[in-house]
Amino acid sequence: MPATKQYSDHELLSLLKEDSDSAFTQIYYQYWKLLFAIAASKLENTADAEEIVQEIFTDLWRRRQEINIELSLKAYLAAAVKFQVYTYLARKHKESQRQAYSPTPEIHATSPEDLLRRKELQEQLYDITQQLPEKCRLVYQLSREAGLSNKEIAATLSISEKTVENQMTKALKRLKLAFRSFLLTFF
Repeated sequence: MPATKQYSDHELLSLLKEDSDSAFTQIYYQYWKLLFAIAASKLENTADAEEIVQEIFTDLWRRRQEINIELSLKAYLAAAVKFQVYTYLARKHKESQRQAYSPTPEIHATSPEDLLRRKELQEQLYDITQQLPEKCRLVYQLSREAGLSNKEIAATLSISEKTVENQMTKALKRLKLAFRSFLLTFF
């Protein structure tokens, strides 16, 4: 990285929200090796680890305007990598189980309307989860998308199991309210 002024994490985040390419570059070079080491230590394939780290930085840039990091940037990025790794491992585990228990692919007769509704529902779920507060969203995603237990989530995020339960309750209440009106249009 070319010699540039070194900013604190707080300054970098402020500059990032102002669309500063140099702030993003500094964050990237400052944390890439650490994030890669975290991902590579949990995965067998370094290419997968690199891809996960790239996804973290892509997401950071894409969400730079709305992101609100209360803890340190380092802790946030490390937790994000762990979440992505657990999500990846859970997805791989589900795929291997599905292949083990279902040697022949199932054929589902679905109409184009059903496919459209399913897609709309998935988009609505994504939009709603992105509006959740950061910790609430992370807990929800680790639980529902990565399939982690409350105990595993608590250990991953360094929070208590009670906090995990509270955050899940908050997330599910918000999802229920948001989906109530959306689902009424289908029935």
